[in-house]
Amino acid sequence: MTQAARIDARTPLAAIQGVGPRTVDRLAHLGLHTAGELVRHLPLRHERRLAERSIAQVAAEASDEPLNVRLVGDIAKVKARPGPRAMLEATLEDGTGTVRLVWFNAGWMRGRLHPGDRGVAEGRARMRLGYLEITNPKWMAGEPQADTDGQDDLRPIYPASEEIGSAEIEAIVARVLEGVCAAMEDPLPEAYRRRRDLMPLAQAWRDIHRPANRADLERARQRLAMDELLLLQLGVMMRRSQLRSRTRAVALPLDAQVDAHIRGRIPFTLTAEQDRVVGELVQDLSREGAMNRLLQGDVGSGKTAVAAYAMLLAVSRGHQAALVAPTELLAEQHHRVLSAMLQGSQVQLRLLTGSCVGAERDAITAGLARGGVDIVVGTHAVLEGGVAFRSLAVAVIDEQHRFGVRQRAAIRQKGQGERPLVPHTLVMTATPIPRTLAITLYGDLDLSTLRGRPPGRQPVVTRVVGSEKAPEVYAYLRTRLDRGEQAYVVVPVVEESQSGLKDVARHAEFLAAGPFAGLSIETVHGRMDREDREAAMDRFRSGEAKVLVATTVIEVGVDVPNASLMVVEHADRFGLAQLHQLRGRVGRGTGRSLCVFIGDPVTPDAAERLQAIGASDDGFEIAERDLRLRGPGEVFGARQSGLAPFRVADLARDADLLRLARADAEAWIDRDPDLTAPESSLLRRKLLATHGAALGLGDVG
Repeated sequence: MTQAARIDARTPLAAIQGVGPRTVDRLAHLGLHTAGELVRHLPLRHERRLAERSIAQVAAEASDEPLNVRLVGDIAKVKARPGPRAMLEATLEDGTGTVRLVWFNAGWMRGRLHPGDRGVAEGRARMRLGYLEITNPKWMAGEPQADTDGQDDLRPIYPASEEIGSAEIEAIVARVLEGVCAAMEDPLPEAYRRRRDLMPLAQAWRDIHRPANRADLERARQRLAMDELLLLQLGVMMRRSQLRSRTRAVALPLDAQVDAHIRGRIPFTLTAEQDRVVGELVQDLSREGAMNRLLQGDVGSGKTAVAAYAMLLAVSRGHQAALVAPTELLAEQHHRVLSAMLQGSQVQLRLLTGSCVGAERDAITAGLARGGVDIVVGTHAVLEGGVAFRSLAVAVIDEQHRFGVRQRAAIRQKGQGERPLVPHTLVMTATPIPRTLAITLYGDLDLSTLRGRPPGRQPVVTRVVGSEKAPEVYAYLRTRLDRGEQAYVVVPVVEESQSGLKDVARHAEFLAAGPFAGLSIETVHGRMDREDREAAMDRFRSGEAKVLVATTVIEVGVDVPNASLMVVEHADRFGLAQLHQLRGRVGRGTGRSLCVFIGDPVTPDAAERLQAIGASDDGFEIAERDLRLRGPGEVFGARQSGLAPFRVADLARDADLLRLARADAEAWIDRDPDLTAPESSLLRRKLLATHGAALGLGDVG
């Protein structure tokens, strides 16, 4: 029996012939301990490597673009150049031509090369000033092993480290690949693979590491990407199926009288977009099947009014509602808006955050338990085990990307009985989600989208400038502040630090002593206690303070219509979605608003972020740019949600594959809701191991 036949995914690397203790340690630093982990350590890219051929053949193909080559010949001459940029140059010849080999700062090569030496040079060859040249080639002295087939191949380039390089990893992968692949079970039935023209899983893993050509490499990549996309889509579809079949909610029918009363509490006429989304919610709420809906809309599109409609419908039918936000500032803002909306009504509204302690908290939780509190607005405090509701019918979770599946499950568990009544759930985000990411992360939710601005709101004028323009920016702002407007100034840090970034206290002092002298300035940041923060915000809302210097704590939850001006310092340090959220704090009145981003980007990504924010105020367009810039793992939620990251699939590249995977997963779960059919058993096992905990599969209600 060969060693390859004995190797499987669980084989420790220490048991692989030729892999010594030092190599095992170096691989462990890359998180690689078993043969399976090594095979899943995918190449970053594949480079074309030419089979052994003559120098004349390579010279005929070479150009300004580098070409991976392997040349055999004799050293004709060697020349060393000392100095700060030490160089060693050798001429290799093989009877058909010559190639120049050049090493920079490679003192270890001196003394290893002599005229007459024979060997193999591997590297990236290009034409330079009419000569064929390889810079810093790999040199192997002696007669090479015979070239077996004379064919080009694709060489994998692996993620490596200073301790162990790609070539060494490649050699060890070659020792374990066949054994791991031979023991591999394919979770996709053969009939499905044939229908979708997908290669067997084992062959895909072989070809992703050692492809014969680019076509085979792409087919292997598509198979592995489809596995990732289909697995996650099966998970979200199974979750949706479980929620719909194993849970029920109280039906909340709507009649004309209730509709008129609710609309009478909303201080403006709903737009056509808001009316459309309200209709989608009302249709869900009227059924016993629990609503699970994601409402996305750009900054200022009016999501809170839609959420208020759903909560008041619950209250009108004798039940309770909850609105959960990720920060106290946002919870306080929602509470303030709803308080004004419900002024003079009999609806009992309370605010429950981490700052509520002692008798205040006890009174609120007691009111929720006996039904004396109709609507509670709060933070994670609402989700804690000690909070119980008499009859929670509607739960709204704001800024969904800051919560995971577990928080949504926690609020559903506020029910009672053997088959508990769960609340209808509406999750909202003001950070528009690219369609592919919404399908991927929130595929278990139905999607509603609000577009457009409420009537009367003007677009925000956006300017992006370098720090040298800051004096002009502040001088212009002063003229508008003197006319009665108000301004936000956002800085990245709370306290002075070694980084040289502007901080809240010192920048407020600078403004008070300079461009904004004589004006009242307040400061707000996340380390302030609730009373001090509320006092500062109240002075700004009332107009007593003209300027608010703050950190990004104000990116959500602040609504001051008269604050029409914003400056963001060190804007190149912020994410694209965050810049758009900050800009959303202005433009909330009917006047012309201005947002100035001041930054000196030092990386291409930072420069592209500033270019993007200056070019568009469409949150959906910005979200797509953000996805392309940062990838799904960074754009809200993939990491926070606990989902396993994609190794192969690329949402920007594989949108068509994702749509196919979603359609297939929906049909699969329709005919086999829990993946219990024999042909689904491997898929179910793999799904539960990969995404079961993150998606809460089998733990619903």
